[in-house]
Amino acid sequence: MVANLVKSLVHNIGVVAVGFGVALLGRGFDYLLGIRDFQWLVASIAGASLLAIGFFLRTWATWHFYQQQMKVISLSPQQTLITSGPYQFSRNPLYLGGNVFIFFGAALVLGSPSALVITAGHLPLMDRFIRREEKQLEEAFGQDWVRYKHRVRRWL
Repeated sequence: MVANLVKSLVHNIGVVAVGFGVALLGRGFDYLLGIRDFQWLVASIAGASLLAIGFFLRTWATWHFYQQQMKVISLSPQQTLITSGPYQFSRNPLYLGGNVFIFFGAALVLGSPSALVITAGHLPLMDRFIRREEKQLEEAFGQDWVRYKHRVRRWL
């Protein structure tokens, strides 16, 4: 149990690093395009809050994966349908925590308008990816997936 928590924490530190990488890329675009950054206290507080929430949510979700002896990143379909923990509230807590909360949080902390646009712009691509995954889950888990899908929202 402790080992799974440690693996979850380490895994998600990497996701925070990617979020800040995207935000730094945005800062680079801001510089090249002559866009002023924003360094507002409220934006920094909101960003830090989103980072914390996203990190907690992803850690909680990855912990559930590791408890089932599953890989968080896998090219082959999963063998278990997880519906507990954060999966009771969102069908996609990993994407919600990382691609939404952590990425937007990092953009706000660094005060980058371009990073906010990059993050918002990639969400339709993520949604398309998620819809493809959902078709695979329905094929793999049938009515269990359908019941779960009707009970729990895709994002929140």
